[in-house]
Amino acid sequence: MTHAQGHLSEDVRAIIAEEEALLTRVQATLEAARRKAGRAQEDRGLVAQLQALRDEAASAAEADLPHLFFQMDQTRALLDRQESAQLPDAQAPYFAHLRLAGDAGPRDYLLGRTTFADVSAGVRVIDWRFAPIARVFYSYEEGDAYEEQFGERLAEGTVEVRRLVVIERGVLTRIISGALVLERAQDGTWHGVGRDVTALRAGGAGSAARPGALGTGKGARRAEDAFGVTALLDAEQYEAVSVDASHPLLVLGSAGSGKTTVALHRLAKIAFDDPAKYPQARMKLIVPEEGLARLSRRLLAPLGLGRVSVDTLDHWLLATARSAFNLPGIKLSPETPPLVSRFKRHPALRRLLLGRIGAPKTQAGTTLERLHRRLADAYLDRHFVEDVVNKAKGELPRTVIDEVLEHTRLQRSTPLEKELKDITDPERLITVDGKALEDDTPYALAGTVDLEDLPILMFLKAQQGPLGLERLAHMVLDEAEDFSLFELFVVRKLLGKGRSCTLAGDEMQQTEAGFAGWPEALDELGIRDASTCRLQVSYRCPASVVELARQVLGTQAPAESTAQPPRAGAPVGFHHFPVEAQAQLFVGEALRDLVSREPHASVGVIASSPESADAVYRVVADQAWARRVKDGEFSFEPGVDVTDVGSVKGLEFDYVILPDVTARAWPVDDESRRRLHVAITRTSHQLWVVSSGARSHLIPAAGAATPP
Repeated sequence: MTHAQGHLSEDVRAIIAEEEALLTRVQATLEAARRKAGRAQEDRGLVAQLQALRDEAASAAEADLPHLFFQMDQTRALLDRQESAQLPDAQAPYFAHLRLAGDAGPRDYLLGRTTFADVSAGVRVIDWRFAPIARVFYSYEEGDAYEEQFGERLAEGTVEVRRLVVIERGVLTRIISGALVLERAQDGTWHGVGRDVTALRAGGAGSAARPGALGTGKGARRAEDAFGVTALLDAEQYEAVSVDASHPLLVLGSAGSGKTTVALHRLAKIAFDDPAKYPQARMKLIVPEEGLARLSRRLLAPLGLGRVSVDTLDHWLLATARSAFNLPGIKLSPETPPLVSRFKRHPALRRLLLGRIGAPKTQAGTTLERLHRRLADAYLDRHFVEDVVNKAKGELPRTVIDEVLEHTRLQRSTPLEKELKDITDPERLITVDGKALEDDTPYALAGTVDLEDLPILMFLKAQQGPLGLERLAHMVLDEAEDFSLFELFVVRKLLGKGRSCTLAGDEMQQTEAGFAGWPEALDELGIRDASTCRLQVSYRCPASVVELARQVLGTQAPAESTAQPPRAGAPVGFHHFPVEAQAQLFVGEALRDLVSREPHASVGVIASSPESADAVYRVVADQAWARRVKDGEFSFEPGVDVTDVGSVKGLEFDYVILPDVTARAWPVDDESRRRLHVAITRTSHQLWVVSSGARSHLIPAAGAATPP
């Protein structure tokens, strides 16, 4: 519902007049400060240039964005070097208005990106990220009494005004004050907008699967099975669970279709039907991320599978390699560059490596050190690395060639401790903070092995003889599209002559380039004849989310299904702001409002990167319900989890907010499409897509144009 300016109440018109007058006063004060600094004309030119570049980026073709972003960065750097660049940008000097009433009377504080004050004019702009007084804005509502310790001073008073404002090109265009939302039309008139436009829709609490309440289908017609939990499955899921235990099963389906449900129920049914042949101690579930591992352990308990081992892919690889090479420990690289990791997991490397290295000639040549030396020789052969990149057919950029060469060179260099042991007192190799001298330097890579190399080294060792690993009775690989061919080879060795395994996956949810395809994956496992079940119905996501996810995938999306359409639900909310800070403050406001109305809801704020998640979390860090989740440490309790897309595969939330859907964060390429698709499909009730600056071109134009 909207109300035109003529129908706005006197109090509302007074708010508009107050905010417009305040903006005029701030801009006049800034102009005077610039003139006094003697740089006004030069600054205005740089600001205008920056604004023009922003406008151009908002509608530019994807191919032009890197160049435009570079120009914007250069222009911003010039502004930062100007003396007067310490002043706020008059085109958007602040994002929020806070008025506090205390012992000294009412004071107005304006939250912006740069601190500026002219007390005589009553103008106080504070940096919203660092100024202590900004905590009052984050932590209190309008009308609340506040009490905060600022340094050695205790500040007390009342929050009289607390408003979010949007200023575009120097014009006030939006005011958000609690339930009041006001917008300025293009003709300059103001109107009220219903709060439902800027609030997440109620009723979502409890819609996502929780530990102890595994999401299933709508119930099968048959309930006579001895393992009664299968009565919760739909007919399609039940058929997959009932595949003979000795036969391999591939379960495919879109996000929320019940792949994990089927895999875990099949695991439970196999263990229940024949515990002697399939003891829990010899069954294993492997998942890509720690968050999904934590959830899976809690989901297995009510199914009676508490003794089934659940491992992340990384932990399993390290433990298996230590066993295969009979080593108490393996010195891993502190971090593998992303491109190098992609290179080592790509199918093209699997196809070329054995021909380049060959099988070890003797058992003595199968130690980890000797195999790693031979593998490093291949990585240091530029022609070989180029061949791999060429065979990848565009999935690996050519810049990876030099990265692999340099990374390998550092790994094969002599560790600093050995290099200096004869000429330096050992105690001098320890820094004042207790770290080794090489820590946080390129020397830290010397003598290390990448985690991605471990399955390759086991693959090479297996060419000479057995790996000597204890066989498993049944293995489940969840999110199997994220397993490399080398990793699947190791799984095959663990299964031995037995072929009892379950793979659950969706090629549309791979978060890295280089998936070989299901036929090649099954070949690597030696189970080309695996039974295949493709689940057709998505139980998690409402129709609006499913449609957006398909549009984001573009040509990668699977063919339209003729199965039952997804359920109706809350619409996707699209919200766009001129600058990032406004978007982050808006997200913070929406979360405060949602938690007050839906205290038992699970909310996922899924950023494009850990750094972006950190920036969003700063806005809500003081709230008891906010959690910054790293390394998959989800509690699965009600509240808000601020995390990144790399941590959420296989998880679901009642509500999901994507806070940074920008052209920088989500460029138009296949990997970004799949990663954004994963983030979008984590919600079971409602999704918000929030952007600033230049929107990602992955979001359809119709959605991006939806007014906030």
